[in-house]
Amino acid sequence: MAILSKIRDRSMFLILIVGLALFAFVLDPSSIQQFFSSSKINSIGEVNGQEIDREEFARQVEAYRTQSGGRATQMQAVNAVWNTMISEKIFETQLEEAGIVVGEKDIWDAMTSLPEIQNSPLFKNEANLFDEEKLKEYIANMKDDAEAGNTQAWMNWLATERSIKQNLERQAYTNLVSAGLGASLEEGKRDYLYQNTKMDAQLVYVPYTTIADSLSVVSREEIKKYLEDNTKRFKPEATRTLQYVKFDIVPSEADDADVKATVESFINDREEYSNAAKTTVKIVGLKNATDYEAFLNDNKSDLSLDNGYKYKNQLPAEIADEVFNATVGDVVGPYKNNGYYKISKVVETLELPDSVKSSHILVPYVGATRSISLKTKEAAKKSADSIFTLVRNNKAKFNEVADEINTDGTKGKGGDIGWIRKDQAFSPGFDRDFADYIYKNKKGSVAVVETAFGYHVIRIDDQTEAEKAVKLATFARLIEASEETENNIFEQAETLAARLSEGGNIDELAKEDDLNVQSAVNLKALDEAIPGLNTQRQMVTWAFNEERELGDSKRFDIDVLGKRAYAVAVLKGKTDKDGLVISSDLITQIRPELINKKKRALIEKTFKGSTLEEIASSANTSVRSVSLVTLASPLISGVGNEPAVVGAMSTLPIDQVSDVIEGDKGVFVVKVTKRELPAELENYESFRKRKVTQLQGRAYQLYKVLEETADINDNRSKFF
Repeated sequence: MAILSKIRDRSMFLILIVGLALFAFVLDPSSIQQFFSSSKINSIGEVNGQEIDREEFARQVEAYRTQSGGRATQMQAVNAVWNTMISEKIFETQLEEAGIVVGEKDIWDAMTSLPEIQNSPLFKNEANLFDEEKLKEYIANMKDDAEAGNTQAWMNWLATERSIKQNLERQAYTNLVSAGLGASLEEGKRDYLYQNTKMDAQLVYVPYTTIADSLSVVSREEIKKYLEDNTKRFKPEATRTLQYVKFDIVPSEADDADVKATVESFINDREEYSNAAKTTVKIVGLKNATDYEAFLNDNKSDLSLDNGYKYKNQLPAEIADEVFNATVGDVVGPYKNNGYYKISKVVETLELPDSVKSSHILVPYVGATRSISLKTKEAAKKSADSIFTLVRNNKAKFNEVADEINTDGTKGKGGDIGWIRKDQAFSPGFDRDFADYIYKNKKGSVAVVETAFGYHVIRIDDQTEAEKAVKLATFARLIEASEETENNIFEQAETLAARLSEGGNIDELAKEDDLNVQSAVNLKALDEAIPGLNTQRQMVTWAFNEERELGDSKRFDIDVLGKRAYAVAVLKGKTDKDGLVISSDLITQIRPELINKKKRALIEKTFKGSTLEEIASSANTSVRSVSLVTLASPLISGVGNEPAVVGAMSTLPIDQVSDVIEGDKGVFVVKVTKRELPAELENYESFRKRKVTQLQGRAYQLYKVLEETADINDNRSKFF
């Protein structure tokens, strides 16, 4: 009984134990560990102990991509949202410590003061004044729609609110700090004197270029030591290096020949057995077709009908001469163009200008495109005919009537549409009836033309010189890899992957099969691009998996610029976050600095003596004189911009030889011979204000310092 009593007392504990046993049965140990680690499951990262919720982060990423119109890649959106949320958390922390809170009323007041809100017709009352209640109603309706499943507008609104809040927080903190940054008149005076004091000096200058690079070689060990000594400047990151072979899924020569033969079979009529009719039926070829749109649709052309007219220089070079020597009804091809095999029938030839300038008067009717007119079609035609009679021979009257009744962008311009190019006129976005009239009639013609928008009175004002143009009906088939070809390529990729998994060397195996091995060096956890493969985030994620070991390999299905392919990759390099990676970019950045330091040491060894003349003689150079040098413009004649050298000159005692100074372009020893102070001013207020402006204009630098000192834990690479 005592045992049963203890079991009852600890029933919840027993339930937990049984539950864990069940979890252990279906999950691996790492899954149980993650079950207890809520931060790993629910947090994308932390800033100063504040978690960034993973689900909220994902929603913002999707909202960002939607707002970008799909132009932003997933990782671009992830990085943009991360930077926004990091800054938001950093400023929240700073404001909280300062006792400042950006509340809902602050956000509402900032929102309602936005010009786009104040001026929107959606939020104005009967008196045409901004009405907060209408804005509140609009927001409430968006929230209701979101609860009903239409979330996009609501998500965009929340993003706007968040952006306003972030800007207010940033502004509040910057203003708080700026209020504590000031300068006195004395500081303004000192800055004025400091920047404008003119200095004369003598100097010895030996350029770094006098020492050959071969005499100052920098070893990899020296670069490594420099990186170790400057870890704050060069923060080490975890990296991975991949080697891979790409297998493009491309058509074989047999595939090419098959597509060509198939396209050629559509030129002439042919007979085929019809299962539906239980007999042989005649299939009309392109040569005898009359409804070209139906022909292309029925025969599943990979390109739709192009109703445009082409000049000779707009046709594929391989068929241009043949087409312009052909007559209407002739079929040209099959020919290869832009990855397709095509056959083209000459449908029409005529003389066309390249551009036409025209004007119009539009009379819409009920049911016409974009029309709000209540006129019947018959009434509109009658009005258009009356207008035509009135304006056909009177340009001034045409312009007057157009300005009176047109409601489009030509109102106030006498109905002037301007110049329309041929390719614009015969594009799907332009009315075909309007285009036919202005391109197939002469300059000065005026007529009533019915279009999808109503009845137009059109006047052709000008045309460029006409040239011969053709209209073609083109049937096309994309040249693609057949299923057999794709299977063969897949088999090659799988074979390589299998041999690598058995311990094979990718370089040796690729050499056997004449394959090209490429490398992706020092990939970072949040990278998404693989050199030579464009965006392949899946490969980076695979490489950074915690269980991944050197030598692991995998085959990937990839898409490179819209073309399918396979990639077989091997993990060749791996460094942890605290590891030191000497990349080519770092070497390029660091090596010149280290080379110059070595050159300085070599040059300094040549400096002997205590006077400038002795030092110059020992270095096999001469003493130079410079005058009127200022900190405001730290230029040294014959050398260039040397701020460190001029800065040292500003503090040196007069006529004292300096120690060796390391400049941007060489090594210096300087003696200041004269300092001429600028004229005293009655008031230094303008310089005080400039000093204050300089101090207060460092908002970005302020934020970067806060970011560098913040405790940031970044888990993005585990989820994206």
